[in-house]
Amino acid sequence: MLLPILLVLASGMCHAVWSMFTKRSLNKSIFLWSIMMVSTVLLLPVLLIELWTQPLAAGAYALLLLSVALQALYSWLLSITYEMGDLSQIYPVMRGTSTLLIPLIGVIFLKESLSVYGWIGICCMLGGFAVLSGIGARRSLPASSGSGTTLSYYTPILMALCVGLCTTCYVFVDKLNLQHMSPLALLEVTNIGFVAGLTPAVLRSRKLLEEWRRNKFTILLGSVLNPGSYLLFLFALQQAPLAHISPLREIGTIFATLLGVLLLKERQGLRRMICSVVIFCGILLIGIWG
Repeated sequence: MLLPILLVLASGMCHAVWSMFTKRSLNKSIFLWSIMMVSTVLLLPVLLIELWTQPLAAGAYALLLLSVALQALYSWLLSITYEMGDLSQIYPVMRGTSTLLIPLIGVIFLKESLSVYGWIGICCMLGGFAVLSGIGARRSLPASSGSGTTLSYYTPILMALCVGLCTTCYVFVDKLNLQHMSPLALLEVTNIGFVAGLTPAVLRSRKLLEEWRRNKFTILLGSVLNPGSYLLFLFALQQAPLAHISPLREIGTIFATLLGVLLLKERQGLRRMICSVVIFCGILLIGIWG
């Protein structure tokens, strides 16, 4: 069990680092599209060879198409969310939402039960989300687009919740897809969906070359860390149940908050750091003892 745990912890760290690179970029859609396009091109032969030598049933292809659609939606939501909020504010919510939703859905709709530790974990996560969202604060943030309009102070948190919901859906679908194909081939499928979701925004912006000139090094590094983080998670999924290892991946909430506060100099550092630790503790309580 040690190897999948190490793989998941490394996955969380990689995810936090490339997320910080995304937040520092000029155009989030172009940056995300660029770091995924490199691995998409490199892994395309892997997918084609596997599909040619090991044809799938019609139902398996339908699951792959669903994974592509969810990844396209995820990438679009992700780029918008990074434009709106601080990394230390939105990342813990994005990463913690799935762990919060799954047990709540089970209790409300499936008549399942949670232990005392599970309910304490849910309370920790809800409290952390509430503090990060700034509930009770009457203020607005200027839109990043420079249009002069204002965004609700809560909009970044709401968008982060949507990203987390999308993540919940594609992880379940990809767990099923791993029954039919290798992690590398599945990673290419998810890459294709991710790139497809951002391509319209990239074509409209016409700033691809500018982004590469300014951030070539971090794009190349991000092109390794982004798919690498999910690939490590997929390898871990092959060796351990999803319920056992998924909560540990969310240690990235602490890594990302530290990066946002220390390197990006984001505000409210101590409060957000405490919130991220509380949310991660809630994730562990739900995932391990809930």
